[in-house]
Amino acid sequence: MRKGRQKHRVIILTLLFYMAGIVLVFTLCSSKTISESERRRLAQKPKLTAASLTDKSFMEDMETYLLDHFPFRDGLRRIKAYFAYDVLRQKENNDIYVVDGYASKLEYPLDGASVRRLAGKMTSLKHQYFPNQNTWYAMVPDKNYFLAEQNGYPSIDYTQMTGILMQELEDSGQNWNDMDISSSLDIGDYYRTDTHWRQEQLFDTAAKIGEALGVGEYLKLQKADFEEHAIENFYGVYYGQAALPMKPDTIIYLTDETIEKASVWNLEENILDGKVTMSEEKGAVLKPVYRLDKLTEEMSLDKYDVFLGGASSIQVIQSPLAATDKRLIIFRDSYTSSLAPLFLEAYREITLVDLRYISSDLIGEYVDFEGADILFLYSTAVVNHAAVLK
Repeated sequence: MRKGRQKHRVIILTLLFYMAGIVLVFTLCSSKTISESERRRLAQKPKLTAASLTDKSFMEDMETYLLDHFPFRDGLRRIKAYFAYDVLRQKENNDIYVVDGYASKLEYPLDGASVRRLAGKMTSLKHQYFPNQNTWYAMVPDKNYFLAEQNGYPSIDYTQMTGILMQELEDSGQNWNDMDISSSLDIGDYYRTDTHWRQEQLFDTAAKIGEALGVGEYLKLQKADFEEHAIENFYGVYYGQAALPMKPDTIIYLTDETIEKASVWNLEENILDGKVTMSEEKGAVLKPVYRLDKLTEEMSLDKYDVFLGGASSIQVIQSPLAATDKRLIIFRDSYTSSLAPLFLEAYREITLVDLRYISSDLIGEYVDFEGADILFLYSTAVVNHAAVLK
């Protein structure tokens, strides 16, 4: 009987010491504002008020705060990932898998309805805004294109995806020009910890697009034409999701005189009191092509935002040193942010439209399509999830 009581006493004391230890660690460890590995802002300690107690929001917010700041959180996440890979023999964790040091997220199965939705969006835009203009389209393959099927992971049929899109556009009766850029890319052109491609590796891709658009002769696409600048310790979107130890990437961004003289107008940064300022003479805010201010935690948690400042509904890049007066309009996602600067030698103006952040019916208020070259350039993830486009 006494042995049983002693056993219970030991268990209770152990539990109390454990709880006291957790409380002590919480007390001694200062609260962080961000998680670098997960690349997100962490919940902060909620204030206790009568209202928050009444509506139970205090307890809910406190639970979120405690989970976000749990001691050794990153280490525990890593143990969970090792357990999934090494003990359970799973080939992925949180849909993230790693092959030869490259992390990628499973994209499967192919959503044919989404591809048709995208085609419908493209044909509707062409009919509404630029029915008689030259229009090109291309898909940016994701890292699964180079990694998934070859390493035993489920993979969408990329040939079928492009075939559906091509057939839908042909059936529209409109004039569309297909552009295949996949052959100009390989896995080494992408960041190891992130979804995006690397600007310094895009010369072949930019040349292929430039030739299709008819401006190849104006582009300077040799490494010697640019000065390279390095941004160290880039932890991409897959780093935190994989929860595995991976070396951070280095972002390389390229400059020359043309890029340095260019300026970027951003719709969100030029709305004041509900009015849009579009001309510099009337006080429009213009930014450089590379937004080094985005490298601070207060401005952005994603260092890839150094390219044009990150996601935005409409951006207009003015290039006063361009070899022509031609204009280019790209319907795009985030991949284009690092690609667009490579075309500033050829185009006096490049307009980027991201339909994830603005309705298709509104873009005519801000974009002049007359006489411009039109390009649709979307990554596999957007093509397979076209519902994100407005």
